[in-house]
Amino acid sequence: MKECDIKLYALSTCIHCRNTKEYLDGCGVKYDCVDVDKLEGDERKEILEEIRKVNPHCSFPTLIIGDKVIVGFRKEEIKEALDL
Repeated sequence: MKECDIKLYALSTCIHCRNTKEYLDGCGVKYDCVDVDKLEGDERKEILEEIRKVNPHCSFPTLIIGDKVIVGFRKEEIKEALDL
């Protein structure tokens, strides 16, 4: 999988988001991570709109691997999507 095909929308205080980051790090994959709660103003609004397009509930973590969207820390789904 090429770099930045993986995007993680997370909250810095969320344990499920932290678990997802740790799992991705453990798999040795490169990914873009946006801690949404650290954003402000228009930037935050834009990112929330981006998330709503793939996850209408706007819950976290929202992980996009290629064209697959995984909401929550779902290790087996992530593993499958990464083709590990």
